Amino acid sequence: MLRGLSSGDDVSRTATAIEALGAVVEGAPGPNGREREARVTGGLSHLHQPGDVINVGNSGTTIRLLAGFVAAFDWRTELRGDASIATRPMDRVAKPLRLMGAEVVGHEGGRFPPLVIDGGGLHGIDYTPPVASAQAKSAVLLAGLGADGDTIVREPVPTRAHTEELLALCGADIEVDAKAQTVRVRRSRLVPFELDVPGDPSQASFWLVAACVLPGRELVIENVYVGPARTGFVDVLQRMGAALEIEPTGPQRANIIARSSVDSLRGTEVVGDEIASLIDEVPILAVAAAFADGPTLFREVGELRVKESDRIAAVAANLHALGVHTEEHGDGLRIHGTSAPLRGRVHAFADHRVAMAFGILGALPGNRITIDDPAAVDISYPTFWDDLRKATA
Repeated sequence: MLRGLSSGDDVSRTATAIEALGAVVEGAPGPNGREREARVTGGLSHLHQPGDVINVGNSGTTIRLLAGFVAAFDWRTELRGDASIATRPMDRVAKPLRLMGAEVVGHEGGRFPPLVIDGGGLHGIDYTPPVASAQAKSAVLLAGLGADGDTIVREPVPTRAHTEELLALCGADIEVDAKAQTVRVRRSRLVPFELDVPGDPSQASFWLVAACVLPGRELVIENVYVGPARTGFVDVLQRMGAALEIEPTGPQRANIIARSSVDSLRGTEVVGDEIASLIDEVPILAVAAAFADGPTLFREVGELRVKESDRIAAVAANLHALGVHTEEHGDGLRIHGTSAPLRGRVHAFADHRVAMAFGILGALPGNRITIDDPAAVDISYPTFWDDLRKATA
């Protein structure tokens, strides 16, 4: 039983995908239709080859994790998505899955979707991903559940640990060595579990920045997940002078309190190992940087070029259109803060995080910003605009 699921399209696509594989998903709307609870009935006796292509929509997480999951089964699965997914790099999962014994075919040698996976007969590998990626790590671990021998993933930089935590919760034979940044999994039979899904820190980041840059505000985001590699953006905001506090409420959960602190924001440099813990929050951190005294530099964020959009280019183009001095360079971005009102039209580039970041910017007093595709938020946060009206009323 899962409680507190997002009502975003990515979660719906994942539910539809596992139904196509034979699981039974019974869901019901939560309070005011804002979240869902779902009962999932699965197990090896339920699973089978899908009768058709599985469409993951815009969800990179779904296609990469599902690729690892289906690779363990002796059948063929075809995974495809929308135009954005067709440009997302898949070699980071295709390569290790091939090393484990699966056949993975895609555009340009498996570099891009759609992917066709012929699975089964897997063996464990000892693998170090060339790119810090929780999705690639998770794909290998999920495949390892059905592989002979040990499957080991060694991370050059720690990434999100959601998959490891969930596998441990449902009884997988898994060992995590946080000090060595190594995860080991063996063939496992999973058992049912219950989970109250905590608040998503990526979604929380938008409201925390909003509270910091709005005058006279204090905002509490309750029950946020604060586990490994998920709170790097809080560290950056605090370094910039934002008034943020974390109050633990339970294991890896906390309330995060934000207070108006726009007058104390100053530029900083974001670089190195901290990037993996905040890569999805760079667009909203760029909004904070637009208000900071002095320049803010994001370096080594080239991964942003292969997200739902080229987020480096998208953020730079939109800030420039609003009159914020912004420099785009290779794998980085430099933003010079301003106190001038920001007005103009920006593009979402069909990217939910870009739309939400500039939605926050447009809601601030004195700013007047038009976003060309507000519906882009539906991928992860369909009620974003309603919440924004309430938060800034």
